[in-house]
Amino acid sequence: MKLEIQKILLAFALPLLLLFILYTLRTMESVMNWDFITWGIYPRETKGIMGIFTSPLIHADWGHLFANTFPLLFLLWCLLYFYRDLGIGILFFIWIVSGILTFIIGKPGWHIGASSIIYSLAFFLFFSGILRKHVPLVALSLLVTFLYGSLVWNMFPQFASSTTSWEGHLGGAAAGIAAAILFRHKGPQQPELFIDEEEEDNSSHPENEEVITNPNQEKKND
Repeated sequence: MKLEIQKILLAFALPLLLLFILYTLRTMESVMNWDFITWGIYPRETKGIMGIFTSPLIHADWGHLFANTFPLLFLLWCLLYFYRDLGIGILFFIWIVSGILTFIIGKPGWHIGASSIIYSLAFFLFFSGILRKHVPLVALSLLVTFLYGSLVWNMFPQFASSTTSWEGHLGGAAAGIAAAILFRHKGPQQPELFIDEEEEDNSSHPENEEVITNPNQEKKND
């Protein structure tokens, strides 16, 4: 029990560190009157390439950051707790791939914020649980659907506001699905089913085998 609590707390380390960085950068912008907007993604422009790596760290204002805080904390914790050995690798994959997709399909303008990572995490956790058919992960899929199912609407321009990067959301969702498929054979899996040991032993015991003998046959020795 104590070890499990340690694992739960340890899974919070990286999410809290990431949030510390996000809030530090936002504070620097506010206090120093700096503007890190150019750390974002500017699609199909050389100046926006660096944003593939840095855009999730920058937010338009405090409200934008506050809105992303709890989903990022919760979903990233789920990733690192349930997929301990793969968590860091999956995070790196979805971070880069969602950024590249946003860079390719995004409309002109600076795309910033951790929403693409949130969409990636939500879609990875949902589809990974379904593909693995592992009960705890399927339950996690259902929980993510219940909490964040409404995120789907902001992936399409018909429903997203003009200031929302629906391309970042869509790119994030695609990256999450791709990660769920690519990593489906790694990490936690559905437990294998075994035949009942007693039944297996009985079936192989020679006393249970049907033997046909000829009573008229004489016993012969070599």
